Amino acid sequence: MFYWLQKNLPRIVISPSFAVILWFVYGFIIWTFYVSFTKSKMLPRYDFWGIQQHFRLWSNMRWYTAVENLLIFTVLFVVLCILIGILLAILLDQKIRTEGFLRTIYLYPMALSFIVTGTAWKWILNPTLGIQKLFRDLGFTDFTFDWLVNREMSIYTIVIAAVWQSSGFVMALFLAGLRSVDDEIIKAAKIDGAGLYSIYITIILPMLRPVFMSSIVILIHISIKSYDLVIALTAGGPGTSSDMPAVFMTQMAFHRSEIGMASASAVMMFLTVLAIIVPYLYSELRRQDASR
Repeated sequence: MFYWLQKNLPRIVISPSFAVILWFVYGFIIWTFYVSFTKSKMLPRYDFWGIQQHFRLWSNMRWYTAVENLLIFTVLFVVLCILIGILLAILLDQKIRTEGFLRTIYLYPMALSFIVTGTAWKWILNPTLGIQKLFRDLGFTDFTFDWLVNREMSIYTIVIAAVWQSSGFVMALFLAGLRSVDDEIIKAAKIDGAGLYSIYITIILPMLRPVFMSSIVILIHISIKSYDLVIALTAGGPGTSSDMPAVFMTQMAFHRSEIGMASASAVMMFLTVLAIIVPYLYSELRRQDASR
């Protein structure tokens, strides 16, 4: 008996955690999938209704607005975070004297929650309190920066806040990748007459493909489930101009008593994440198999 306990102790220890995860994560994913095919309103109903909820979802103009905003946000968020992250990583890779201080400053936003970030940027971008008021007090009376209350520009305020918070994280990933590059490769390129710009563009950055892929997958995952930043900064407004799928889902579930439609939108978000992660994992596994 003692030998059996000693042999199976790791399994016994992790089995409660595994059971909880299995029930509260994967169990509720399956439950959400099923509810998305029912007529559920305020309370779940389990009579199968086919794909009617999904038809209702894709005929809802608010959902189209949320999807459009998600596309705009994702593209700008990913591109800007990677560009800024690469530039900051290259700057710190020059082994400047204040590297530790600058690295701390760049990474500091990651220590904040999206709620704090959204609240802070809501004050900064508020036309009566923030940047617009500052410039007008300095004498630029015609200066206007009202993106926060502008229906056409409100989604871009979310991009600004999200990039500010996440670009430091991308910088850390790329800096770790840059520090893993063999110095002999760089020295050989310099001997051949390559400039610093050419070394990074043609030699170093192509070697960081895994870092690029990891950054893109993580950033897209963050963008798809963006909720707290949107709520803190714009609350989806003005109107529904900065709505996002996660905000749409919670509004339908908890404010409109449309559990079926909320589940359908959650399924769409889940399938989008799968469409990104599964090909990424497949390509990485194939690359590892090919390198063996």
